[in-house]
Amino acid sequence: MSATSAHQSNQTPIRFKAGDGYRLAGTLYPAQGRRPGQAVTAAVVIHPATAVPQRLYQPFAEFLASCGYAVLTYDYRGIGSSAPASLRGFSASMRDWMELDVAAATQVLRERFPGASLLAVGHSVGGHALGISEATHQLRAALIVAAHAGYTGFIEQSVERWRVGAMMRHVGPWCCRLLGYMPGSKLGLGEDLPAGVMRQWARWTRLPNYFFDDPQLGAVQRFAQKRLPLLVLGFDDDPWATRRAISAMMRHYSHCPIEHRQIAPATVGLDAIGHMGFFRRASARKLWPMAEAWLRAQVSERNAA
Repeated sequence: MSATSAHQSNQTPIRFKAGDGYRLAGTLYPAQGRRPGQAVTAAVVIHPATAVPQRLYQPFAEFLASCGYAVLTYDYRGIGSSAPASLRGFSASMRDWMELDVAAATQVLRERFPGASLLAVGHSVGGHALGISEATHQLRAALIVAAHAGYTGFIEQSVERWRVGAMMRHVGPWCCRLLGYMPGSKLGLGEDLPAGVMRQWARWTRLPNYFFDDPQLGAVQRFAQKRLPLLVLGFDDDPWATRRAISAMMRHYSHCPIEHRQIAPATVGLDAIGHMGFFRRASARKLWPMAEAWLRAQVSERNAA
């Protein structure tokens, strides 16, 4: 089936609990093209970027489902359909996303598709989470898209570096103190964010090695424990996930076989890709088949072993 012809009639909204009992919202996309009674051989969970609701990933999830994968998208706590009625005073952190929510989403696939090869797609902080979460040990392989060490000093464009720095050092913390949450939807940051997420994120962006400099997280040790193949995608027009910032993060996946593909939009016939564009329909024919072929190769290699 082509990259743009997948249908969505069998999507299933689900709710599932994280380890601390918090209920998360997700969507299951069934694997297409199977014979009756045929087991699912591969299942993919898509871990979102910061302040990005799961609906961004729907087209890519539909494409993977059309290729025979079962797919789960979901929202982190405090985001999209996993948000409470009010974020004011809501307690959540990025660490909660990476430790609790990622583990819960991975477990959904493990329970629903026993015996299937588990794969993950990590977008931005979703790629960070694969290095932090213990659930990554259950995966066969992972695709990491636009994930980078988020230290603001890695931003090459001076105006963007100033803008992000001001947001992280001044605007974000001030909004959290005044409102009790970060009004990202009004400031061009995507969804609104819990104050704890914003504060932790802002603190990490000021550290020269990002959260690898946070002794409470233990990120260096956690990343070094991972042993799975990774396809890492970066894009030359991404203002945040620059080559340097990607390398600063991926070097900590020190025991993972890594294939890093740095893509200039013009070389694949696109005007722009940026930080979000891989998951938009404009990339369906230009980028998605390449990523799917790599995932399929990892599953085939496991089945042949």
